[in-house]
Amino acid sequence: MKLRAKWRSLRLNAKFTLVIVLLVWVPVIAFALMFFHNTQESLMKEAASAMELELQDTNTQIAAYVDSVNMSTQLFLSDTALTEYLEQISVDEKMTTQEIRSFYNVTVASLERLIYNNPYLYQIRVYADSDTMQEMMPVLYRMSRMEKLAWAKEDESEWEGWHFDYEDVLFGTGTGENSGKIASYVTKMESYGYGEIGVLEVAISMETLFPDLYGQSEDQWHCFVDGEGTVYFGEEDGTHTEQAGNIFPELELNDTGEAALTTIRMERDSLLVGSFYSKGLTGTWISVYDLSAVMEELNVTRNLVFVLIGALLLLLTWMINRIVNGLLKGFYNVLGTVREVQKGDLDARVPVEGCGQESGVDEPGELALQVNRMLDHINELMEDNIHREVLAKNAEIRSLQNQINAHFIYNVLESIKMMAEIEEKYEISDAVTRLGQLLRYNMYWKSGTVTVREEIEYIRNYIALMNLRFDYEIYLSENLPELVLEQKIPKMTLQPIVENSIIHGIEQMAEDTNIYVKGFIQDGDCIIELTDAGNGMSEERLAWLQKKIAGKLKSVKPNSEESDMENPKSITSDSGIGLKNVQDRIRLTFGSSYGIQVASKEGCYTKVRIRIPVESA
Repeated sequence: MKLRAKWRSLRLNAKFTLVIVLLVWVPVIAFALMFFHNTQESLMKEAASAMELELQDTNTQIAAYVDSVNMSTQLFLSDTALTEYLEQISVDEKMTTQEIRSFYNVTVASLERLIYNNPYLYQIRVYADSDTMQEMMPVLYRMSRMEKLAWAKEDESEWEGWHFDYEDVLFGTGTGENSGKIASYVTKMESYGYGEIGVLEVAISMETLFPDLYGQSEDQWHCFVDGEGTVYFGEEDGTHTEQAGNIFPELELNDTGEAALTTIRMERDSLLVGSFYSKGLTGTWISVYDLSAVMEELNVTRNLVFVLIGALLLLLTWMINRIVNGLLKGFYNVLGTVREVQKGDLDARVPVEGCGQESGVDEPGELALQVNRMLDHINELMEDNIHREVLAKNAEIRSLQNQINAHFIYNVLESIKMMAEIEEKYEISDAVTRLGQLLRYNMYWKSGTVTVREEIEYIRNYIALMNLRFDYEIYLSENLPELVLEQKIPKMTLQPIVENSIIHGIEQMAEDTNIYVKGFIQDGDCIIELTDAGNGMSEERLAWLQKKIAGKLKSVKPNSEESDMENPKSITSDSGIGLKNVQDRIRLTFGSSYGIQVASKEGCYTKVRIRIPVESA
């Protein structure tokens, strides 16, 4: 409302200027916003596409390393000679020097070649549970030496499986360099009848398994999350660690093995995060692209463009306002004259020369000429109107002199009533009273609608007067709840229906009968039913009457050939006119979905149903 009031208070030149500016610059600004939005989306899509390809390559590479480790594990576990040797050691079975030498030269040498021929592997070691066994490097070691490794310090139940990012301190304290960190797949070696005979460690360098961990930059970094939620970085950076802490709560890690891309916008960073689950490693690889710098550069360009657009907008607004003021100068001259006339100066005229209208081709000048002619014509009409008002007043006085005062009729009826009561003719007195009420109801039309209660009271008076004419009695039975009695209906809606019931249904019977009025609420509408126990009508006559009420029959002259064709036998040409009028008045008042319906059975009854909307109290 405030915006509408401000708009109305603006001068016309300001409105024109504002509309023109909006028509020009709204599309320009919308196009600029759409352009930068599409550019941003395009950058995100390109980054997402590149990350998806990178994730696929990384997944393939890791899967190849895992397959190599698994294959080497199976080769060691399936080596019969190695298994038999470990079984003998586990029970302290004495072996000859020749047997030991043969095992070393054949089995150990073969396993050593397997290790050296696989460029991916860091080392494969078998740890036997024996303190007296002769170690055969680089394959066979005593279990006491294994206890130096980080994963062996954990609970024995957690030995098996993958272990990441630990130093090889089997023969010392380790180098402490990230490049020396290794990952390994540990398997317990068991034999039927001997139980656990050793532990197999197949190790691969962390840098070999996860090369991208060690090639990170400011805008791109990676990490690996194992099954227990431990996060591994190649070269830990405080910034990356902080970002990772904010990313992981937002990231939904999955175990489908498919790459999943997520865009995460933080307070200062715009990050594209990609991940995939490695079934072989039972962990999730995460790659992060930091697009903040690219987006910031795009935002700077966008802001500069909008500053230029704003400057051009101000310049264009000033120029358009000057042009519009010049074009509307003639209009404001006309408006000034109209305001003078509004104040009462009917002699004011628009200066045509001020509109630049000497040639008579400019629209404001033409408007000024027409306004001047209109003012001249108004002056002439006012003089004529004064003359006509004088004549009308004189005619009204003469008309009032010829009118019969309605109160005269009521006073006369009241005098007759009093005379009847004095003579103790109470039936005549009641009849005169009811007649007076009928006349008053008919003659006073303060409004086109009345309450159902008022209409029913009128019906009571009407039936009472009709009973004076007949030797039989017509009874009015009512079943109308309070809500129905308070509803509004067009005046004289029920009376034509009751009159039809008496004339066409009851009068021919000439015996005591009943008219039943029922009201109720149905589907949010008010229903009033008037049922008479009269002659009813045939199906043919009922169908004709329904068409008449619906307006599907055209009006014809009585007794014409066309009337005989349209009207069934025993139906006069004026039948249904009253009901048709009631239908039309209800629909004019409430709408086409409301009106009346007629149902009848010959020799039994006729029922008229009225549907009107419910009006809340």
